[in-house]
Amino acid sequence: MDQLVIHGGVPLKGEVFISGAKNAALPLLCASLLTSEVIAFTNLPDLKDVNTLIQLLMSMGVQVEHQKNSIRLSSTSDINSFASYELVKTMRASVLVLGPLLTRFGSAKVSLPGGCAIGERPVDLHIKGLQAMGAHIDIEQGYIVAHAKKLIGTRIFMDTVTVTGTENLMMAAVLAEGTTVLENAAREPEVVDLASCLIKMGAKIKGHGSDVITIEGVKNLTGTDYSIMPDRIETGTFLVAAAATGGEILLRGARARSLDAVLDKLAEANAFIEHNDESIKIRMKGTNHGVSLRTAPYPAFPTDMQAQFMAMNAVADGTTVVTETIFENRFMHVQELRRLGANIEVEGNSAIIRGVSKLDGATVMATDLRASASLVIAGLIAQGETVVDRIYHLDRGYERIEEKLSNLGANIKRQTTEVHS
Repeated sequence: MDQLVIHGGVPLKGEVFISGAKNAALPLLCASLLTSEVIAFTNLPDLKDVNTLIQLLMSMGVQVEHQKNSIRLSSTSDINSFASYELVKTMRASVLVLGPLLTRFGSAKVSLPGGCAIGERPVDLHIKGLQAMGAHIDIEQGYIVAHAKKLIGTRIFMDTVTVTGTENLMMAAVLAEGTTVLENAAREPEVVDLASCLIKMGAKIKGHGSDVITIEGVKNLTGTDYSIMPDRIETGTFLVAAAATGGEILLRGARARSLDAVLDKLAEANAFIEHNDESIKIRMKGTNHGVSLRTAPYPAFPTDMQAQFMAMNAVADGTTVVTETIFENRFMHVQELRRLGANIEVEGNSAIIRGVSKLDGATVMATDLRASASLVIAGLIAQGETVVDRIYHLDRGYERIEEKLSNLGANIKRQTTEVHS
């Protein structure tokens, strides 16, 4: 099993290139099921989740030509509309094949998904939306079994904001008959990226980026070439790592306009930030002030950045409060940060962080993807050696993170340990 060994206390300095966004790449790959023509993607991140989804698509009969950061996909009429548990169990986003399969082929059998253990995250809204469009859906032995001769456009109100739900229903609607209106839709940049690609393929979509998306169904879609947006969460993670270590870095290929809430909080923490359309530069002006924050759906502060800011707050001046409103089980990194000396108390869905003068290295265990990132940041801050175990979570969402951090001057290496039964 792989682990990261970090010797902290080194300010990050230099340049890093931001990879394509995992949370944009996954629905975009699923969109290849909507056409028989070739779709080519560039800026594809080399991640465990991406490679798992590619394996799933190949198991269904999609023809794939995959190089490190680019891919060509062809989904002919011979697609097998079955997504097995073995490939779906590790990644919740694999449910995104459901909408495309159902709208193009009229049937789908997709395993109920897995992923990070950060909360319930049910797929009920996906199912209800497809049923409203005329699909017949049963849950049989852990599988979603769906049939529809033709999906019919309709008004769908989602009672909670769901990114994957919005993406799944938007993909289902592009080939449905008539007009579909998604109300209380997710506004995340990754949803906009998917809509932009679908429009290039011939879809008729309006309102993406707002909470009401209107899709007028078309008979078929064409292939296209598309460059995947940069990963705003990887961007935010490196920005926080630089701020927490008192460093100065330039992030190339980053998109500042997708990170307004994060950049505002970093400025509040005493960071100086410059950016243009293609890069972001950050340096700390002095003492880390720390910031209180509350997560909420985009464009508010992202839940996927909560853990990283908590690591930075652990050594900030004064007391800060982090409130999590999206997932009910997303403070599992707190007990690991405490092992490094952080002073954090959890009260309900809030964490009270009282800044300490230093963290001390220890062995810690990653519990989910973003918790992993927070522990790496804490290790970069801490004095002595920090060992982060179970970094397979980290590999799901960060491309070569130890290599990128090493290039910024961090003392970090990956090592493999034997697993004893």
